[in-house]
Amino acid sequence: MINLKFNKDGLLPVIIQDEKSGEVLMLAYMDKTAVERTLAEKKTVFYSRSRNQYWVKGETSGHIQEVRQVLTDCDQDTLLVRVTQTGGACHLGYRTCFVHELNDAGDVVRVTQEKVFDPEKTYKKG
Repeated sequence: MINLKFNKDGLLPVIIQDEKSGEVLMLAYMDKTAVERTLAEKKTVFYSRSRNQYWVKGETSGHIQEVRQVLTDCDQDTLLVRVTQTGGACHLGYRTCFVHELNDAGDVVRVTQEKVFDPEKTYKKG
């Protein structure tokens, strides 16, 4: 494996992009193990900073990301993963995580997408 440059916490940011439309779906973090698993399993595997554990995108929701291509930037400190997205990427129910448009004052002025799934039904507590 190339010598990726992880931060002091052993993580690097990963941009997830729809392979066909080019739309940015989300940003998450991976450590070395998550990168290795993503490359081997061909599904995105992230490291949750808040839960201190790995998670495979879609393992709860069914909204998986099939990996099509993995690219690194010129500094090798960020990855771009191009995927085929099933359903929505955002845990709030949107196709992408980038849906809140801000004005010059930094206030949300509108949501730019309709929800593609109901998170209340998808993430039922059991």
